[in-house]
Amino acid sequence: MAVQYIACGNLQGLLSSGNPLLMLISFDGERVILGDLYENEDHGILLAKTGRDHRAVDLYFRLVLDYSGADWVFVCPQEYRGITGENNRIAAFYKDGFSTISHMLAELGYMVGINIPRRYCRKLRVLPQNE
Repeated sequence: MAVQYIACGNLQGLLSSGNPLLMLISFDGERVILGDLYENEDHGILLAKTGRDHRAVDLYFRLVLDYSGADWVFVCPQEYRGITGENNRIAAFYKDGFSTISHMLAELGYMVGINIPRRYCRKLRVLPQNE
């Protein structure tokens, strides 16, 4: 499967700039959109600058990253994979996201931890403790 990298700016320039980046990864892992945080402000603006609907952020795993770590904006859409039970949906979103995000970060040379900021962690309480 070929990954489509879409950069708001030069991809190598973005990766070597040292600036924090906004990153969107499609749920299937086939599309990665990157942009400088300082030039795009949020994921919706980044989507719009790449010609996509700014409201489609719920179709992507969203991150803010630099070489010190990746913060995952953990917002699980209610329609995620058609899973109706909240606990099961959030568990699937977590597992899928962690796998997909880890793979894409490594592909880009970011060997960093994935952090879910505390403001997004309340939904994770539904996961069993051994997850």
